[in-house]
Amino acid sequence: MAELTPTPAILVDIRRQQDATILTTQGVLDNSTYVKLRDVVIKVALDEPRAVIIDVNSLAVPTNAAWSVFTSARWHVSVWPDVPILLACGDPRTRRAIASRGVTRFVPVHPTCASALKAVEGLSLTGRHRTCAELPATQSALRMARELVSDWLIAWDRRELIPAAQTVATVFIQNALAHTVSEPVFILEHHRDNVTVAVEDHSRQPAIRREHPGRGVDLLSGLAIVSSLSRVWRSIPTPTGKTVWALVSLENAHAT
Repeated sequence: MAELTPTPAILVDIRRQQDATILTTQGVLDNSTYVKLRDVVIKVALDEPRAVIIDVNSLAVPTNAAWSVFTSARWHVSVWPDVPILLACGDPRTRRAIASRGVTRFVPVHPTCASALKAVEGLSLTGRHRTCAELPATQSALRMARELVSDWLIAWDRRELIPAAQTVATVFIQNALAHTVSEPVFILEHHRDNVTVAVEDHSRQPAIRREHPGRGVDLLSGLAIVSSLSRVWRSIPTPTGKTVWALVSLENAHAT
């Protein structure tokens, strides 16, 4: 069982059960704790369990609007890694309050953790190949990342995606080195015909594609290159910073 993870007024106990991760929450969910709890849920989902189940029975929520924290977390991970998020709540009145905010359209709520586990027992992340490496906070990280992309995608028989994935990795790591004080964590994942390139750093500043006052979005920047070489990319907040990721597909294989 993991140690309790503190937020200003919330404790989150994290444990694994049947390949799912269960978060048991205690405390008050309000404006002061909303972002912290969302980011904990996101971080747990990025570790790619079968599902994330959140026990909210001991969570006090003074305003029903705060339940949307779980919709927000689900949106951030809806494309990658697309891990389901479910709630467990034994009080029917609280379940109705959660549903009244539209949360259950994206995050199902179940009476117990056991019933939530039952609902996802048929889900599987089989067929995914995932690896990661902590890189040094030096320019040598760029060469190391390109070599790792080549080695891993050859092993996974996805040679045609090496150029695009290497370019995306280079941009993300260059940005991490230039704009953060971090040893970037490099993640590469293959699932079906897609490859996800991701980099974690310790900056809370989201990665954004900036516009030039005179040239608009036509300015050739690193993230503009990422946009042209990937199906989609996003910057996801985490408790310790952010994860920036891009989905590279066969359609991007000849874009470099």
